Amino acid sequence: MEIWMRNDDDKISIENINTPGRVERVDRAKYLAMKEALISVLPRTAPGMTGAEVKVAILPLLPQALFPEGAKAGWWLKATQLDLEAKGLIQRENTKPLRLRRST
Repeated sequence: MEIWMRNDDDKISIENINTPGRVERVDRAKYLAMKEALISVLPRTAPGMTGAEVKVAILPLLPQALFPEGAKAGWWLKATQLDLEAKGLIQRENTKPLRLRRST
């Protein structure tokens, strides 16, 4: 019996700005696709975009093979957002609702 195992290269470590020091391993392809889509839609200037605006903007940019019909895009968006905030690539605006923008 052959057992198929995922290669370590299939995973990537991500952080969460809300829990410093905690690292999770997630699917590399989905993370990188979401990161590219997220960075491409976020403006560099205030007021930024709401989470709902971001989700609408990124859905057409996501590969159907990874996110069929946008499946799980909300979870991946949040996980990627929190990681990119932890890395300083995007930031929150102090608004309600929460708005995001790229760091300049």
